[in-house]
Amino acid sequence: MRLIVALCATVALSACVGAPPRQTPPPPPITVDPNVVPPMDTPPPPPASAGFRTPEILQGPGLSGIIREGASSLTSRFGQPALDTPEGDMRKLQFRSEACVLDIYLYPLAPGAQPVATWLEARRASDGAPVDRQACIQAFSRRR
Repeated sequence: MRLIVALCATVALSACVGAPPRQTPPPPPITVDPNVVPPMDTPPPPPASAGFRTPEILQGPGLSGIIREGASSLTSRFGQPALDTPEGDMRKLQFRSEACVLDIYLYPLAPGAQPVATWLEARRASDGAPVDRQACIQAFSRRR
């Protein structure tokens, strides 16, 4: 009986040790199509919420006659805009001079209302660096 157990153990061990390692084929090469953009790992942005959102209104000295004014009033004050860009219910007017560029953003203050100036940005005409809003407004006032 001992002999049978020893023989079985030897056969079992030789089967494990003596078997050559199993060869697996290499994975196929990865091809990249330059015309296909891979999906991003980040989730998509949330959908825009429906309904009206009241815009933030810039406040500060020297903004009277600009903030809460409509496009026709701004055109009377600064002249014809170099750029007039509507986007949805928003409108951007851009006025340019040698000294600076003035971007004025108009949004409606209530649903269905006409857009009025709620924000403005000023930058140097030469390199786009931010400049003092008041100085830019004054440069336009001296021009007229």
